[in-house]
Amino acid sequence: MGFSVLMSVYRNEKEEYLQTAIESVFSQTLVPDELVLIQDGPLTEALNSTIERLKQKYPQIITFQFTENVKLGRALAKGVELCSNELIARMDTDDIAVKDRFELQYHYMKAHREIAACGGWIREFNDTGNYSKIKKMPQTEADIRKYIRYRNPLNHMTVMFRKSVILSVGNYRHFPLLEDYELWCRVLADGNKITNLPQVLVNMRTSDKMYDRRGGKNYLKQYQKLWKEQRELGLLSWPETVMAFLLIASMTLQPSAIRKLMYHKVLRDKR
Repeated sequence: MGFSVLMSVYRNEKEEYLQTAIESVFSQTLVPDELVLIQDGPLTEALNSTIERLKQKYPQIITFQFTENVKLGRALAKGVELCSNELIARMDTDDIAVKDRFELQYHYMKAHREIAACGGWIREFNDTGNYSKIKKMPQTEADIRKYIRYRNPLNHMTVMFRKSVILSVGNYRHFPLLEDYELWCRVLADGNKITNLPQVLVNMRTSDKMYDRRGGKNYLKQYQKLWKEQRELGLLSWPETVMAFLLIASMTLQPSAIRKLMYHKVLRDKR
């Protein structure tokens, strides 16, 4: 049994980033049987040309195109359905996988069949190629169940999960900005286990736009929907909801420059 890689691309992404991301997939010490690439709506000519060149170079690439942009949750749900393997690794179209990422996760998931999803740490880098902070994640079941009350317990672009478990809890849903966080809540509430390997698995590309996306009233509203669902799932109490609100509001309602500073000074580790 092999494994699949799942990616989703839309028209605003850069073709050179997509190429670098996919090249990192097929430069692994253990390569996937297939890479399912969801084209979320019409793409630019440059992206289409890049995808066609990559498909010729790597016949393992399977594409599916939506006629309109359906957003990430729906795109990934379709991708999960199309993947032919039980083990599926997520990968973003602008990040770079560490050379042995898939080998580490594949063998871990084969040895620990009780684990539904396994992530890892990320190292951030910018367009100039400068590597900065590392985002570490909790490992134990107890720590993850505490962590999920206030923050996403998995770095989405590092995750390898079991298709059967994801489908059993309803697959990805349309939950803008928090698609994966909402999914992990359902996975845990259903009695499954998730974990993180204590090492960097993906180099994540960052820019000021990332900090813009993680702020504003709409972002806070999505968290309010998530907290409601977490309470219904038994993952969050009302007092914990208040704590979560104070934590997230202190980040999302700040100017983007302040939010960037808080991420680097408070929420990240040094190299």
